[in-house]
Amino acid sequence: MTITLNAAFDSGNIRLNQIDGDVVDLEIVRDRDSDFYQWFYFRVAGAAGRTLTYRIVNAGASAYPFGWPGYKVRASTDRVAWRMIETRYADGVLEFDWSGDSSLVWFAYFAPYTMEMHEALVARTALSPVATHRELGVSLDGQAIDCFTIGSGPKQVWIYGRQHPGESMTEWWMEGALERLTDTSDAITAALLDKATFHVVPNMNPDGTRRGHLRTNAAGVNLNREWHTPTPERSPEVLCVRDAMDATGVAVAMDIHGDEAIPANFLAGFEGIPSWTDAHGAKYYEYGRRLAAHTPDFQTEKGYPKSAPGTANLSMSTNQLAERFGAVSMTLEMPFKDHDPNPDAAFGWSPERSKQLAHAMLETLADMIVEI
Repeated sequence: MTITLNAAFDSGNIRLNQIDGDVVDLEIVRDRDSDFYQWFYFRVAGAAGRTLTYRIVNAGASAYPFGWPGYKVRASTDRVAWRMIETRYADGVLEFDWSGDSSLVWFAYFAPYTMEMHEALVARTALSPVATHRELGVSLDGQAIDCFTIGSGPKQVWIYGRQHPGESMTEWWMEGALERLTDTSDAITAALLDKATFHVVPNMNPDGTRRGHLRTNAAGVNLNREWHTPTPERSPEVLCVRDAMDATGVAVAMDIHGDEAIPANFLAGFEGIPSWTDAHGAKYYEYGRRLAAHTPDFQTEKGYPKSAPGTANLSMSTNQLAERFGAVSMTLEMPFKDHDPNPDAAFGWSPERSKQLAHAMLETLADMIVEI
């Protein structure tokens, strides 16, 4: 039987080069008007009863080739459970095998969170009696930038994610956060919402998500390099969110991401901003310490190097918001691999664990919101 490959669906990305016997050569498609690529998501039909080897032959020239060693492809036959499968990387080629009896199988860089899933999340959350929905603006492709406001407290907390659309664990985290914030039976949440008002933007880059991009919007723009001077022509997604932030102020900001290489969850802060003070930074560091003590799915040993004094990139949201508002601002990075300090051999870092980490981060924030 001849196999067929297809990625012509919401968030899909792959290109077939050739099929030679039981070897399938593939390429990841670049983001539109950009050199970035690494996200892939595709299905295979007609392979039941065969063992096939899939080779992504352009992996070595991807955006972050240093992320491939130790990485494992996610596979699913029902698009619900995404299990890690053995994966090899050598000489710039990412390679994996699949043997199965199912008529269809899907492969992805990480468990996908498509725009159809996003719309379902927005619909569910909008029905909550404690959440107020706003459409802050639209993307270059005309898709909505959705925002939910929850709570009545004086501290303004902004949580936003999916600036980089290929980091799909971001919106799984957002699903967990929104479920917890709208749980009217939860005492911790109720106490937190008395002290803070949350503004949650679950997907900053709907165009890149639908198009199957790794890092950019419909114009090939990396949104997390636009926060100093966003424009309607290049980055309306950032412009409408930053304008809304200007209207409320920001006491705490959480930018949710995924990291290709480091097999752990970690935070990146705002060291190096012009207005840095040790007292300001101490609140961010204390949050990380408390989070690590609260959950085994977070640690503080691994992470990015800190910016030297005066060298922070203010085009990045975490730095911009810390400088602009004096916010306790942070970037969460979750792994495409696994959280090695607390690993899961079958699923690695996963959608469910992403959601649980959101709960832990809100619980930690509840513990120290008065101090911020």
